[in-house]
Amino acid sequence: MFSIISEKMKWGGKDLTIETGKMARQADGSVLVKYGETVVLCTVVFEKEIASDASFFPLTVNYQEKLYAAGRIPGGFVKREGKPSEREVLISRLIDRPIRPLFPDGFLNEVQVICSVLSYDTKCLPEIAAMIGASAALSISGVPFLGPIAGCSVGYTKKSGFVMNDTELQNSDLKLTVAGTKDGILMVESEANELSEEVMLEAVMFGFKSFQPVLEMIEEFKKNVNKPKIEVVSFSEKYADVFKKIEKLATDKIKAALNISEKLERKSALDLAKHDVCAELDAEQDAVILETLFEELVAKIMRTTLVTTKKRIDGRALPQIRNITCDIDVLPTVHGSALFTRGETQALVVATLGSGFDEQIVDDIVGERRERFLLHYNFPPFSVGETGRLGAPGRREIGHGKLARRALKAVLPEQKDFQYTVRLVSDVLESNGSSSMATVCGSSLAMMAAGIPLKSAVAGIAMGLIKEGNDCLVLSDIMGDEDHLGDMDFKVTGTERGITALQMDIKITSINRDIIETALEQAKTGRLHILDIMNKTIATARGDINENAPRIEIISIAKDKIRDLIGPGGKNIKEICENTKAKIDIDDNGNVSIFSANKELMEQAVNAIKGICCLPNIGDAFSGSVVKITDFGAFVSIGNREGLVHISNISTSRINSVSDVLKVGQTVKVKVLDIDDKGRIKLTMKNV
Repeated sequence: MFSIISEKMKWGGKDLTIETGKMARQADGSVLVKYGETVVLCTVVFEKEIASDASFFPLTVNYQEKLYAAGRIPGGFVKREGKPSEREVLISRLIDRPIRPLFPDGFLNEVQVICSVLSYDTKCLPEIAAMIGASAALSISGVPFLGPIAGCSVGYTKKSGFVMNDTELQNSDLKLTVAGTKDGILMVESEANELSEEVMLEAVMFGFKSFQPVLEMIEEFKKNVNKPKIEVVSFSEKYADVFKKIEKLATDKIKAALNISEKLERKSALDLAKHDVCAELDAEQDAVILETLFEELVAKIMRTTLVTTKKRIDGRALPQIRNITCDIDVLPTVHGSALFTRGETQALVVATLGSGFDEQIVDDIVGERRERFLLHYNFPPFSVGETGRLGAPGRREIGHGKLARRALKAVLPEQKDFQYTVRLVSDVLESNGSSSMATVCGSSLAMMAAGIPLKSAVAGIAMGLIKEGNDCLVLSDIMGDEDHLGDMDFKVTGTERGITALQMDIKITSINRDIIETALEQAKTGRLHILDIMNKTIATARGDINENAPRIEIISIAKDKIRDLIGPGGKNIKEICENTKAKIDIDDNGNVSIFSANKELMEQAVNAIKGICCLPNIGDAFSGSVVKITDFGAFVSIGNREGLVHISNISTSRINSVSDVLKVGQTVKVKVLDIDDKGRIKLTMKNV
């Protein structure tokens, strides 16, 4: 009934198998990947006809994790998988980015790749299995895919060196994913603990070498399936005559437009030139074809001019960074804020401090965990001068936010030293190239302004590439047009000491070691330049958190006092929280975290906890409540104890009656004068 074709190999000490012919046979390409005991089903389906209005390549990659794969039932009220989790979105992008450049110009048929995790053994990474499966499924589907590709994960410590596909990377100085073909690198994604350019380059090349046997296996698999690919004629070949007419009509106008440094003016001039071309040739050809060919001509002229003159659209030299302005404390009531402007790209970043109760609970196939550092990136349509619909964050916004989070993670203070949950929100107000790197810079400034004790400032820069024949130009701090019309978007973030994150995507079939090495070295120079400008605004975190931010205090109590603090049915802890408006968290070791927006209320909460859990010492000060008034003094409650303030210790001046000065329920500051053998406490209000 089944005609199964499979290939098997040992990879990283574990069995890796790809097979087709048994599951999902109606898909154009279907591959079941088994890596250890992790199993992923990858399918490819493509439309056989191009849509009449197609003007771009409609590729969709969906990675989805079935929680049954890990023997779990979804949490919450809805007991089925819903919208993609952040992890699923990020892995979908991870698979999409290396395969997208490997479809030929002119292929505009809709393609959908779906990777479903069916079994997860916790020891073999499902995202790597999915990437390999997607590549194999595309290779046997009949689409004109120029792969195969493969990828792997790379970890690094000084002690153990580089390791491949290790799921135990908690203490690793590097978490890197790299993908490519047999000829070179296509995609890099990583976070690092301030590593050097040399280590990062060697990590990429270690990964490249490690996945070569997988490419050989997919090639053999593809040969055994032997499914013919559909033929594609490129736009350049198919519409060569029309392209020549457009070239004749528009070359001078495009050159003039590309001499305009201001983005919106340049766009208007190009749009006008495009409109004139379409009006002239609309009787000969469809508007979609004309617009596509016009864009090809713009790319050709921009790239040729750059290679010839070594000058960019805005007149900069290849390694030159745009003008940068840094502002902090731009918003009065928030905990920390910064406005980072680089050329025509601008990010407003706001830092907010919260308690452990504000941590993000993440529940996915890996398990439940908590995140105390959150970074959310927003890209409203007005940032590029357009109208658009506002809604939930898209894949790009989630991906850019995650990149910026990875860039900053290495410099965050340890939780034991800084108990706050931190949320950063980056609103991109203007965009003309690499708003994610502006987000990194703005986030670093905003956190330092908020008083978050970062280990170091972090800056980011996006590198580009123009590769024409033997000419290969690496560009620093790329603009939007250089990203759109260029061959590479290579984002590098780091401190003065080293790299904290990389993300690389390319639009050509691969790049080699030399290009990556040049880009890393040029990026280092640019990063240090940006850090120097940032440090002139704020070089280290402020000595204390912003006055608008809430306060956290941690006290330790004996483990046998935890029950007393909580009280019967939670009575004591609830009462303290209600009276002081504080949030209180107690761990199993007796560490009590008190979180309050008000200094006085914080003091009350601390005193109440100490009163319940700690025996007072002579000289200790408390805020207490008057519970009883007598002729000879007042009894004041300090936690679960009471002490007497004798009439002679209420004021430095003589008083005739206690009730003239104090009332029941009044909060007063007191200090312990003495504790007798029976545990009776004498208090004073003098000079407290």
